[in-house]
Amino acid sequence: MGLVETPSMIARQTIRPGGLQSSRLIFATYYNAGVRVYDIADQSRPQEIAFYVPPNPAKMVDPRPNRPQVLQTADCYVDRNGLMYLTDQNAGLNILQFERL
Repeated sequence: MGLVETPSMIARQTIRPGGLQSSRLIFATYYNAGVRVYDIADQSRPQEIAFYVPPNPAKMVDPRPNRPQVLQTADCYVDRNGLMYLTDQNAGLNILQFERL
């Protein structure tokens, strides 16, 4: 494996209108690992400070036959008050309150 000489972007964070803007917090979704919140105040040592993993869905939204009944948290929107909207490809929408702003 060679040395990477130039950094490249691996992800992009887009702030939607009305969304939380923070130089300290990152909200990341990981499909079957739910959503994770990281404090990056010390950028050389990010810390996971919160997480939420929804239960497997009782009823599937995905209409395709023979799909596994597992969660697929795919997107997270956080408003300025810490209200979090999580979309799940199999289960629909979860709404949470993040209280550590």
